[in-house]
Amino acid sequence: MSIYDDVDEYIGARRVTDVAVSADFSRAVIAIAALDDSRTEYRTSLWELDVDGGSPARRITHGEWGESAPVFTASGDLLFSRRSNKDDPARLWVLPAAGGEARLLETRSAGLSDIRTARSGYGLVGFSPVFGSSSTEEDDDALRTERTANKVNAILHTGVPVRYWDHDLGPATPHLFVGSADGSTGLRDLTPDARTGLHEATFDVSADGSFVVSTWIVPGSLGTVRTVLVRIEIETGERTTIVDDADADLGAPAISPDCGSVVFVRESISTPENAPRMTLQRYDFGGSTVSDLAPGWDRWPSDPVWLPDGSGLLVTADDDGRSPIFVVRDGAEPRRLTQTNDAYTHVHVSSDGTRVLALAASYLAAPHPVSIDLSDGTVTALDTGVDHSPLPGTLTEIDTIVADGARVRGWLALPAGASELEPAPLLLWVHGGPLSSWNTWSWRWNPWLMVARGYAVLLPDPALSTGYGQEFVQRGWGAWGKAPFTDLMALTDVAAARPDIDDTRTAAMGGSFGGYMANWIAGHTDRFDAVVTHASLWALDQFGPTTDAPWYWAREMSPEMAVENSPHLFVADIATPMLVIHGDKDYRVPIGEGLRLWYELLSESGLPADDEGNTEHRFLYFPAENHWILSPQHAKVWYEVVLAFLAQHVLGESASMPRILGH
Repeated sequence: MSIYDDVDEYIGARRVTDVAVSADFSRAVIAIAALDDSRTEYRTSLWELDVDGGSPARRITHGEWGESAPVFTASGDLLFSRRSNKDDPARLWVLPAAGGEARLLETRSAGLSDIRTARSGYGLVGFSPVFGSSSTEEDDDALRTERTANKVNAILHTGVPVRYWDHDLGPATPHLFVGSADGSTGLRDLTPDARTGLHEATFDVSADGSFVVSTWIVPGSLGTVRTVLVRIEIETGERTTIVDDADADLGAPAISPDCGSVVFVRESISTPENAPRMTLQRYDFGGSTVSDLAPGWDRWPSDPVWLPDGSGLLVTADDDGRSPIFVVRDGAEPRRLTQTNDAYTHVHVSSDGTRVLALAASYLAAPHPVSIDLSDGTVTALDTGVDHSPLPGTLTEIDTIVADGARVRGWLALPAGASELEPAPLLLWVHGGPLSSWNTWSWRWNPWLMVARGYAVLLPDPALSTGYGQEFVQRGWGAWGKAPFTDLMALTDVAAARPDIDDTRTAAMGGSFGGYMANWIAGHTDRFDAVVTHASLWALDQFGPTTDAPWYWAREMSPEMAVENSPHLFVADIATPMLVIHGDKDYRVPIGEGLRLWYELLSESGLPADDEGNTEHRFLYFPAENHWILSPQHAKVWYEVVLAFLAQHVLGESASMPRILGH
């Protein structure tokens, strides 16, 4: 039996989550997550990977509460995070390259995260939270203990942001700490005046370990913020703003091997009329100049990694339903290195510039480590010892040309045996973002569980999707209910016309922005038998000021845009049974969206509750979950409820809800 036939088997499948590679490329370590004995939490362990692919991965850590975030030092020691118990923050440990047992390296009570190491020397830099009123580490610890003992979690803010995705920000804020990778010097606060400057920051350490380049939040008027780039000298802590672009947010800094420049991603600040634009820029320290490394390139680069000789960079970018690796050299057209259907992450380059080790994933395979030949892009999978079941169907692409001449494409996952004699019911699944693409495997949004139940799953990339050029994004900017909706319907028409698809049995679903589109679809067509909406935007005028990044959404979501594109204004036209799903700890799409949607479905929709309170709509509420449903057993409930709801309304079957819900 396939893991996709049984939700218990599926949530129990082991999965690769991270990879680290030593500077000389002689060693690689992957992180593998697996369920604990109670099957209620994932625990991650570290495994040694054969970089030449000759043997399967070998487990090297066995902590009771798991290990994560591996990173190698310049000398080849392995640093990683480990918890001593369920409630304590992860502490930094080291496993010496020379052999022996792992030992605790740093004992800062607040923990240390997102470690970066220099290519030479023994330096490391990482984040740790610090209370603004603390003068010493002992004072910081005492205040943390006092707040815990008195059950005080109040936070006094003076600006934004105050929350991020699923967690509150403050009162302790992230500071950068520097230390030695052998633990000999202890930790030193590199940014004692950070305040909110380093919230969700990204940074890089120079190869010689002498300085850091980091993003830095700058507050503005009218509740806005933007990010600049700063250089911080490790010896003195002196901080200098090096790139301050009033028209853009800056991120993903990567310092050149010779320490003479830093590459970063520039995201132009959008307006209600114009979508953002992502470009790859370089700042030269000598001349204090900024240049565009790939002018005219109509893709959005991310995660730049330098080639060891400094002659160019590797970046990933969404591209036509994939996310390949590109080679970027100054002034030249970026060259696509990988030709597979995969999306690549965690890219590492060998010191001799001949190989890349990365994680690859697609809708045909979960994330797995691969070795890539830099000369010709040949990709070789490495043996992790993780073996997933064969997929319960096949994957194909479909596309169409819509009214304005744009090509719209998507993936179609078909169940085994789907044919003209036995056509499959169709499930339209809309991605979130909205600036994203269906191009990689997701354990949380996996179509193969639906395919295993006989559904054909359509994964379309409508207007606003990335990987098709700037104009394709612009087509849907500020007009969510227009081109994105018509693109979805056009590609659904193409799928429904296939002889192996049963167009009399259809459903639509989506999460986040995909949930927004599910709500919009429900109010604008009755072609679907059921609609599932997860963590969805419902009333845009309400959503904008209450999300965790209101200044970002305000750039596009003008009052006029909110009125023209808000699904709640069409609730009276909803005559399709809807399953509403929302987590209370969702700060990106606050729970108020789900609560209001649920009440208005019952009171104002075209399919309201009857005089006795009965309704065909359902509301699956998770008090302890956030934007994603992460707890393994809650994920199981999520899939089982969705499948039961679809079975009832699409297949016409009598399906019971999970008994554990007590319903």
